[in-house]
Amino acid sequence: MSGFVEKPEPILVPGLVHLHTGKVRELYRNEAGDLVMVASDRMSAYDWVLPTEIPDKGRILTQLSLWWFDRLADLVPNHVLSTELPAGAPADWAGRTLVCRSLRMVPVECVARGYLTGSGLAEYNETRTVCGLALPEGLTDGSELPAPIFTPATKAAVGEHDENVSYEEVARQVGAETAAQLRQATLAVYSRGRDIARERGIILADTKFEFGFDGDGLVLADEVLTADSSRFWPADQWQPGRAQPSYDKQFVRDWLTSAESGWDRASEQPPPALPQQVVDATRAKYVEAYERLTGTTWS
Repeated sequence: MSGFVEKPEPILVPGLVHLHTGKVRELYRNEAGDLVMVASDRMSAYDWVLPTEIPDKGRILTQLSLWWFDRLADLVPNHVLSTELPAGAPADWAGRTLVCRSLRMVPVECVARGYLTGSGLAEYNETRTVCGLALPEGLTDGSELPAPIFTPATKAAVGEHDENVSYEEVARQVGAETAAQLRQATLAVYSRGRDIARERGIILADTKFEFGFDGDGLVLADEVLTADSSRFWPADQWQPGRAQPSYDKQFVRDWLTSAESGWDRASEQPPPALPQQVVDATRAKYVEAYERLTGTTWS
């Protein structure tokens, strides 16, 4: 059992129809038929949405995504129509709300990996493959791959875990032409993001994207290249053969699996609230990633 520890009640706004409560975002439709995405400060870990929020997280994710969308626009169009706050929306939606094109979403998590870690490392250690792709011998945790690889996953519901699948399985599900488009766009966007991040002293180890179609055109959707959807490592501390320091929710994961939390991940009990020091450290990492990537001070 997993999911929300405490599922929030959506805010009702005149002129908006609430469609879905996700791990991080609330999704609405406006009277024009556009989607309104509102990023919350919620934090998820180990397939649970935790009871403790991280202040400013929703705004950081939204503003960083917008920064990246601008730098990727020549590679693939994105879904953003406006950042204007819908009439009647709460003031605290400002900075974390996007009005977006309604797309026919592709039911695939489009993952790109340039380095070996996480579920990819676990599969490699068993089979020397990731999503069916053969990799060289001798790789270890944090190793850079010979070239970035496309390692898709199924999109899971809240409380369930994404599962890695082969490219052939994606082609079977969505068709060969769409699968080829997804792979090409995913690797192109990853490569651009990797190069930009590297200039700023950050390794983009892996990341995931979501795509949809507007007519026949492929469109980049949701968030992009944030600390929620990517593994960012400080380049000056990169050392293959061990877990890498990161700009993400590792403080949360580490505390949840520590003796201090008292939580058994294998149990069906929900995780406890986060202590303030973990909240503060996690927020600081999100802010640091934003500032290093964009070159601007978070305010």
